[in-house]
Amino acid sequence: MVETISFIKILTHGAIAFIVGIALTPILTHYLFKYKLWKKTSRNKSVDGGAMPVFEKFHSDTETKTPRLGGILIWIIPTIMAILFFILSEMDGAIFNKLNFLSRSQTWLPLFAMVSAAIVGLIDDLLTVRGKGEYSGKGLSLKYRIGSVFLIGLIGALWFYFKLDWRTLHVPGLGDIVMNFWYIPFFIIAMLAVYSGGVIDGLDGLAGGSFATIFGAYAVIAGFQGQYDIAALCAAVAGTVLAFLWFNIPPARFYMGESGTMALCIGITVIAFLTDSVLVLPIIAIVLVVESGSVILQQLSKKFRKKKIFIASPIHYHFEAKGWPHYKVTMRFWVIGIIAAVIGVAVRLLG
Repeated sequence: MVETISFIKILTHGAIAFIVGIALTPILTHYLFKYKLWKKTSRNKSVDGGAMPVFEKFHSDTETKTPRLGGILIWIIPTIMAILFFILSEMDGAIFNKLNFLSRSQTWLPLFAMVSAAIVGLIDDLLTVRGKGEYSGKGLSLKYRIGSVFLIGLIGALWFYFKLDWRTLHVPGLGDIVMNFWYIPFFIIAMLAVYSGGVIDGLDGLAGGSFATIFGAYAVIAGFQGQYDIAALCAAVAGTVLAFLWFNIPPARFYMGESGTMALCIGITVIAFLTDSVLVLPIIAIVLVVESGSVILQQLSKKFRKKKIFIASPIHYHFEAKGWPHYKVTMRFWVIGIIAAVIGVAVRLLG
């Protein structure tokens, strides 16, 4: 009976988040268009300073006409839901206590990480669309964003190690391995690695569908582990991302922006550690791994081999350059992500 009620709670928060997201998006986009919160100039240089002919060919026009900051919904709605249902449970526990998912042991840390990362991303987005002086149209430099992720990762790692006394990692099929102090650098590296997968936010619908799948997978893992508050949070995030996706399917009404990608990447990293499932994260988030890996391999090849591996990177631009319509790239990546998530969940639950 308890498990049935808990799973109803998880599904309910996913549905509520989706409905609220659908209702609020037109209001948000109204102001985004009213104040023209989009890039005023299109990108023309890659990470290494090189030209981006493929990007300019397919995306330069839409980038300067489509608002950013859509990611605000993705972290604000779950956060407000957590606070609201907590307050309601305190006022009338008999009705709302079963729906409360704000708990110190499970959801404080991922919510703190998500909001902290989202604020950094929001600053970047605002500087990008409204910035003045040296930051006009540029946003925060990559080193500042990576530094912020490193700091959040360090705080999280220290909290896990010293406050929660985490010393081990679960290896599916083998059991727990003792990490001791190495747990701290591993946590930070994992967070930076997941954040690098944020480059997936490059095609309409691609990031939304991928992240909804990833958070949905961790809702299942957390639910089967009895961590129902984490599962409810994952469901709320997934529901909000699906609402975002409703308006982000081509032609996109708005983009996620750094606020959304940073919140999602950092949030799912913390959740993966809290569920002791971080070692299946590369499987569940295989699309992020491939996207990030394609950029890394491209840069290494250009530096040491003086030639490219892909026509363009991240790899979704490579397939566009080969003539794939953007919707074919997006939907095939969705399919791969869903299958990989199913495999990752099975590996964790069976191991």
